[in-house]
Amino acid sequence: MIDHDRLFKELLSNFFPEFIELFFPDVSAYWDRDSLQFLPQEMFTDITEGERKIVDLLVQAAFINQKALFIIHTEHQSYTKSDFNARMFRYFARLHEKYDLPVYPIVIYSHDFPQRPEANSYSIEFPGWKVLEFNYRVIQLNCLNWQDFVNHQNPVASALMSKMRMDAQERPTVKLVSLQLLSTLGLNPAQVQLISGFIDTYLKLNAEEKAVFEEQLATIEPRQQEEVMQIVTSWMEEGIQQGRQEGRQQEAATLVLRLLNRRFSGVSSQLQERIQNLSTAELEDLAEALLDFNTVADLEAWLGNR
Repeated sequence: MIDHDRLFKELLSNFFPEFIELFFPDVSAYWDRDSLQFLPQEMFTDITEGERKIVDLLVQAAFINQKALFIIHTEHQSYTKSDFNARMFRYFARLHEKYDLPVYPIVIYSHDFPQRPEANSYSIEFPGWKVLEFNYRVIQLNCLNWQDFVNHQNPVASALMSKMRMDAQERPTVKLVSLQLLSTLGLNPAQVQLISGFIDTYLKLNAEEKAVFEEQLATIEPRQQEEVMQIVTSWMEEGIQQGRQEGRQQEAATLVLRLLNRRFSGVSSQLQERIQNLSTAELEDLAEALLDFNTVADLEAWLGNR
């Protein structure tokens, strides 16, 4: 399962000015870029759904050459939801009440289907009288053409082309173009890794697509071809390292479970699942601690303290 919210939050948190400059140049014309300050996440209770919601991203900014402040509230949605416009209004009202500042609300939709335009307003009306009209900005990636962003020297464009509208046969091309753009931006290795990982997550090619990608890669200018290959190689190395780490964790979990099953003549499936989810370091600690366990209750207590 892809953790869409985490990927988008990492991208926007690291490249928020570039995100605004790409999609809302009017805002970047009147904000003081050096004044940006990320605010703590807000958690609201959604009474209608009976659950608690965490606001995705809050950034405070100052108007250029002014002391006045405003807040940009950005929400990411990986699926369509019919009443999301009402939720955006509730977020707006609560944030405005808490901070007593103007709030600029944005939603970025990353779902693939449906491609119908999402709502960008919420209103309350009576016959002949409109009490409220609340508007917010919407970026719906599946309604944007990736070709329109190829020439933007912007890391967010490089990443988000992977989620824009494309034909199935264009996937290898979009991946190559995204990586070509990324290689020209002069980012540091950590930034390149973040964006290239984003691209690879959403444009993971099958064998046939990889062959097309490699054919197209061979046709580009040699220096840029080398730069793109360096990015691709870093994915492979990271994947191998991750596989090794996962293999060590699985081996450690298997050994600990074998020791526990011998010591207590069986461990419940619920406890086994909790143990398998421990990190390698935690499993090593458990392997030492279990020597002092007398009952399964001791194991449960140890797990409860983690």
